[in-house]
Amino acid sequence: MPTINDLDELAGLLERHDRGGELYVRWSKGPDVDLADGRRSVESSRDALTGVRLPGLSANPLRVEPWWGGRSTRLWVARRLYDYRHLRELRGRGVRPWVLVGEECGRGPDNEPLVTCHRPIAWVSEHALRQCENAVHEQGSDEWGPLHRAD
Repeated sequence: MPTINDLDELAGLLERHDRGGELYVRWSKGPDVDLADGRRSVESSRDALTGVRLPGLSANPLRVEPWWGGRSTRLWVARRLYDYRHLRELRGRGVRPWVLVGEECGRGPDNEPLVTCHRPIAWVSEHALRQCENAVHEQGSDEWGPLHRAD
């Protein structure tokens, strides 16, 4: 699977996407672990609180919402990745973000989309993740940060 090397490349992918399904980002060990033949989901996510198997893979949409207006796609994508960067540390070694084309098949206990993967697209590089952090920090908001549940 190819790697998206920088934030501009990821923003460009989103801007060019032809809607043959939605683009999502998933933090996991990758499609080789999550998918059987690269197309159909065999593994599903689990609810961390109860252990209940969920009917799809937890992922977050990259689609820019209409209320965002003409603002930067680059900042939108940076925020989407930054929001869940804590999952890498929480879920352990080998977990990183990857982009997929998928279809929502339900909602998880945190109201996150549960997705059937139609096609893995690319890994997101460490360099791109650092660019995401920089883009978010440049906004200078003391009231905003990643969506991490702290004890």
